[in-house]
This record gives sequence, C-alpha cells and structure tokens, in this order.
Amino acid sequence: MKSGLAFPDWAYKPESSPGSRQIQLWHFILELLQKEEFRHVIAWQQGEYGEFVIKDPDEVARLWGRRKCKPQMNYDKLSRALRYYYNKRILHKTKGKRFTYKFNFSKLIVVNYPLGERKEGDTANRYCFPKVSEIIVWGSDFGP
Repeated sequence: MKSGLAFPDWAYKPESSPGSRQIQLWHFILELLQKEEFRHVIAWQQGEYGEFVIKDPDEVARLWGRRKCKPQMNYDKLSRALRYYYNKRILHKTKGKRFTYKFNFSKLIVVNYPLGERKEGDTANRYCFPKVSEIIVWGSDFGP
C-alpha cells in the first residue's frame, strides 16, 4: 500500500463550488495540530490518544474563516460545524473539558505510521500522532 493522503470525495467541496477541493474542518484541524507554530492555539492533549484542546477558540475560528474566505467566522459557527462530525463519528466532544474534542481514530486508518522524529529531551513530541498526510478515512458510515 502506498503511503500518502487519500481522502474520499465527500471530504472536499463539489468542483462547482467557489474554492473547490478545499478541505473539511476536521482535516484542517489535523493540519493545525501537526504544525508546531499553532501549538499555542490548538494542541494534542497529553495522555489521551486523539484528544486535543482548542486553546484559543477565536484564533482557530479566524484561521478557519481565512482558509474558507469567510471573514465573519467565529467560534460559535465553528463549533456548530464540529457538532456535524459527532454523528459521523469522526470526533466527539470530551465531557467536562472545555474546548476539548477527541478524534475517533478507529474510523481513520493511519498509513505508514512513523513514530515521528524526536530530539533528545523533546517532551513536546512525547505523544506521537500521525501526520495528516498519512491518514485515510475508513468506514461505511462516512458520507455526504
């Protein structure tokens, strides 16, 4: 099996829409989580596989709005979009923890999963997670 990114068609906007082939919110979140420069905004929750915390909800919403060319984006709208993924079992809200969500990686298959490059004494990468480019979606309950 070749490693790389393989998202199904429903993960992208239709070709006819403005900004076609733009990614879905869950994929965008995975992108942010893999980039060190956004760790002050959104980060993996240590000790919980697949769980992440949105440290700066307004900034995450602003970044999402910029990506989608929607300057009026705010966290209320972004969280509404996140709730759409609950029924698809892509992610869910972590009860009792504010701005904390968890990906259901049993519905996402990791291809060619590396443990990541880690420098001696680097505790930030202590909990290794797949890179966005190494995840594919799996499951019959996914769809438009």
